[in-house]
Amino acid sequence: MAPLSPDEWIVLALSLKVSLVAVALSLPICFFLAWILSRWHFPGKLLVDALVHLPLVLPPVVTGWLLLLLFGMNGLIGSWLSQALGVTLLFRWTGAALAAAIMAVPLMVRAIRLSIEAIDGRLECAAATLGASRMRIFLTISLPLALPGVLAAVVLGFARSLGEFGATITFVSDVPGETRTLPIAIYAAMQMPNGEPIVTRFAIISILLSLGALMLSEILVRRIARGGRHVI
Repeated sequence: MAPLSPDEWIVLALSLKVSLVAVALSLPICFFLAWILSRWHFPGKLLVDALVHLPLVLPPVVTGWLLLLLFGMNGLIGSWLSQALGVTLLFRWTGAALAAAIMAVPLMVRAIRLSIEAIDGRLECAAATLGASRMRIFLTISLPLALPGVLAAVVLGFARSLGEFGATITFVSDVPGETRTLPIAIYAAMQMPNGEPIVTRFAIISILLSLGALMLSEILVRRIARGGRHVI
């Protein structure tokens, strides 16, 4: 495989940046959503659950269109961001990160929720009986035991963000050096005469990154799971 050109290195660096920022932005929100969906009972819980998983079943183009309506220059949120804070997400890498984060949310919430639901509630009850506060129980028991799910969510979110195409290109378009991530670069190269070598290089990189992330996650999850048995 031929070495990457300077422009191709920019695409790779941008893809990694977008994916990492997307995961960092969505992880706290996903953990909160997973926690309330697994531990709380409230009216409308079914609707919240459905909305969380909606990007998983909606066509990505529809998700991108909804992001345009909300975060575009004339959108409900986008116009306020522009006027109040001078922040514009349209045609920017930050918009690509937002689109990737939205598309990753269902997978991340699902992974964390399964981990939280697998926690033995008797451990938390025993700690409460011994006088531990809710915060201490959360920090010393619940969170450590949920870490395998959190780690799995991070990797799934990263891999999903790395492969995000439909919502991103609909929301922020294809701007070289700004929003052209790996999937968009592959699509653009497919439209070019003699673009197959570029497609091949980017496809191989995408496969290696995703495969490496999943393998690393499996190793770390197993180690954390073994350590979680000795929390108390």
